[in-house]
Amino acid sequence: MTSTVLTERRGPVAVVSLNRPDKLNALTKTMWQALGDTVLALSADAEVRCIVLRGAGTKSFAPGNDIAEFETDRANAAQARAYGALMHRTLDALTTCPVPLVAMIHGICVGGGMEIAAACDVRICGESSRFGAPINKLGLVMAHAELSALVGLVGPAVALEILLEGRVFGAAEALQKGLVSRVVADGEVEHEALAAADRIAQGAPLVARWHKKFVRQLAARAPLSAADLDEGFACFDTEDFRIGYRAFLAKQTPQFGGR
Repeated sequence: MTSTVLTERRGPVAVVSLNRPDKLNALTKTMWQALGDTVLALSADAEVRCIVLRGAGTKSFAPGNDIAEFETDRANAAQARAYGALMHRTLDALTTCPVPLVAMIHGICVGGGMEIAAACDVRICGESSRFGAPINKLGLVMAHAELSALVGLVGPAVALEILLEGRVFGAAEALQKGLVSRVVADGEVEHEALAAADRIAQGAPLVARWHKKFVRQLAARAPLSAADLDEGFACFDTEDFRIGYRAFLAKQTPQFGGR
């Protein structure tokens, strides 16, 4: 059986694909588990400098959860809690991932697909991409853990607009709402997302991880300790810093080692 979550390594970049193109990459319980396992494994790999998340094909990133599973796996609150635990584990793995995440968004990015994309650091979509969360039409709510990244990305007012109206909207509006980082021609989505990943991978990897950590700390609005503030200067003791500034002075491209 073909895996519903695939990983391809392109040097320091890992491309992770949601792989159910015949179902527009609709998410299943098995896929949530596999995606979480994959992200946790890549997070622990010091050789990985960027992770690209995509849906297989060019029709859809993901339209949300497979409705067929509601009868078998989410028919009541007890089943939904167990299913939700898998989803929330994966979303937490994405949110806390120390490696930069780029979402390559073709076509549909709705419901759970939008939740996954919102947990990424950079989101690049095509002009015909569509977004939304029409779960009010299913009589369902988006749980706290599923809402967290969306609210952090677009703010509470826009998140409520998306949820209360349940409207599916286009790429231009998604950009205006801050839901995506960049909109490109449909045929350029893959090129642009991989180019962004390559630019990230060419930077000092420890610096990327520090920047992700510092932004999360600031977004949490919790008081910063003296040790937290001092960590902002730890980069000066790295080998990559010496490689970086010497390469700049020599007008050369730095070759960072992550040390």
